[in-house]
Amino acid sequence: MKSWILQVAATGLAAMSWFSFASSDHEAFKQAERIAWSGNYSAFTQALNQLDHPLKPYVEMAFYERHPRLKYEQKIAHFLMVYESTPLEWPVRESWLKYLKRRGKKALFIDYYQPSSDVELQCTYLQYQLDLGAPKNAILDQVSDLWVVGQSQPRACNSIFEQWQQAGYLTDERVWARITKAAQGGQVSLLRYLKTLLPKNEAYLADLYTTVRRDPSASAGLYRYKTRSEKEAQIAVYGVRRLIWRDPKLALKAWDKLQTMFNFTEQQTDSVAYRFALALASKGHPEAKFWLNKVKPQKQDAKLRQWMMSNMLKEQDWSGIAALFTGMKDLSHGQTYWLAYSYAQRGELDKANQLWQQIAGERDYYGFLAAGRLGLDISLNQKSLNVPPSLVAKVSEAPGFKRAKALYELERYTSARREWNYLTNTSSVAEKLAASILAAELDWYDSTIYTLAQIQAWDYVDLRFPMAFEKYFSRYSKRNHVDMAWSIAIARRESSFAPDARSHANAYGLMQLLPSTARYISKQRVSKRNLLQPATNIRLGTDYLEYLKKKNHGNEMLATASYNAGYHRIKRWLPDEAMPAELWIELIPYRETRDYVKNVFAYRQVYHTRLGREGNIVAQLLDMQIGG
Repeated sequence: MKSWILQVAATGLAAMSWFSFASSDHEAFKQAERIAWSGNYSAFTQALNQLDHPLKPYVEMAFYERHPRLKYEQKIAHFLMVYESTPLEWPVRESWLKYLKRRGKKALFIDYYQPSSDVELQCTYLQYQLDLGAPKNAILDQVSDLWVVGQSQPRACNSIFEQWQQAGYLTDERVWARITKAAQGGQVSLLRYLKTLLPKNEAYLADLYTTVRRDPSASAGLYRYKTRSEKEAQIAVYGVRRLIWRDPKLALKAWDKLQTMFNFTEQQTDSVAYRFALALASKGHPEAKFWLNKVKPQKQDAKLRQWMMSNMLKEQDWSGIAALFTGMKDLSHGQTYWLAYSYAQRGELDKANQLWQQIAGERDYYGFLAAGRLGLDISLNQKSLNVPPSLVAKVSEAPGFKRAKALYELERYTSARREWNYLTNTSSVAEKLAASILAAELDWYDSTIYTLAQIQAWDYVDLRFPMAFEKYFSRYSKRNHVDMAWSIAIARRESSFAPDARSHANAYGLMQLLPSTARYISKQRVSKRNLLQPATNIRLGTDYLEYLKKKNHGNEMLATASYNAGYHRIKRWLPDEAMPAELWIELIPYRETRDYVKNVFAYRQVYHTRLGREGNIVAQLLDMQIGG
């Protein structure tokens, strides 16, 4: 479905001379790249001169990255100048700098150095400047930020750290700052070394931090605090803030006693109140309301206000919700919805309907719910993208776009996205819109979605919610008796239709399936490679949706939550007494799952409407009861 593209630039795209390389062209590039890897300069230059391909600079990169030599300095300098700031620059520059370091070419290293997150290169750059006579204080002042970190640093930093220390920069305050960073989320093994830098009478503090890091319940052992100093107070606060998540009863008891031992700062007591309120509310603890009320208004962020509202919803404290949100500026759609709900529960229907009316036209979960409350039709409020064909043609001729297209065709998706991101990050808003048209025409769905989100161009619905891989979603959704609008909404939320998507949890592909899940559903081993194939991934993903739907007795909302959090966890969250589904969703203890369910149902509504279907899918939640 690309009717939008015809509306946008019918004449321009029709006339545009799309470049398209045959497989032989790509083979010529890959052959030249292999020659570059080999290191034969004569063969490399011959292959390069004969190559007519947008990825020609990648052949150059392949050679200079793997074979930096002083005799190629002018060629490398020219390459770095021409491709400065592009994805091609850093692989060559990094390799060149490391080569210059190995050769001891200090002046050249300084000349070619550019700011980098590579700590080894940073330390080398500072050391070489000292070696060549730079003002000592100006250089050593920069070393403190490299030393006061929570992890061990490379050996290349040892020399400059020693000079920094000898110059008197190693203060007790900096040692303690690094201990704090190492203990609170950094490299705990580093504390053994840092302990030796403390005064002898404070060495035990490093051990205490180590103990509390590994077992937060140790913070409740009052006998561990020998001097009741500010540093001990800092460790105690760190410990109870972690302990509240593991053992609320012990943490609450410990905090009561710790307050009699230490004169905590206002900042420390505020941080404990915030963390206790967040943890206890998410656990449904009976003391959650007390701690939520202890957090000062100026410390209440969106996350905490969500839990304050959830706690009131759970207790059916309709007056409390009204008091929380009435008069607050810039209410979110969710806050507006539940404020209206609280009015309705108190019998103030006119107030409720006025608020629901405000958001009923919004294209999101709460807007669709509000429309359902008022019996209004769904409108996607979509706009047609109007970009001059000449601008679309101009962007299509950009070298970065041509490189991205060739890399996509070669299925080098990571490199393609780097080129795409460089192209869009250096473009105007109008050029980004033109680039989005090109990406959509080429079915680079995730690039289109990302680029439009980057400029908050939310109303180009056809582009942001494409009928991606429609053939597979239609086929396998029918085969597995699941709604296509549902399955495609899941994929839109999971991967933005990037076939090669891979999560930190090692879920793969369009519908983000774990290999273990794929194996369980298919009753056979499924390779990661196969999970990255759209047809296989969609087939198994819709299989899994059917399975979860059956496990949840046909309830697609619970199946959606199970897809994100797991069936057994959802089962534990079901209430003993029946409650409205919309209320249960709002009380899901995991923010990720809570937002996931809302987003999937909103996306499902968009696809339901885009498929030409009538009705409000989200409004079905209004008549649904969960639990009991």
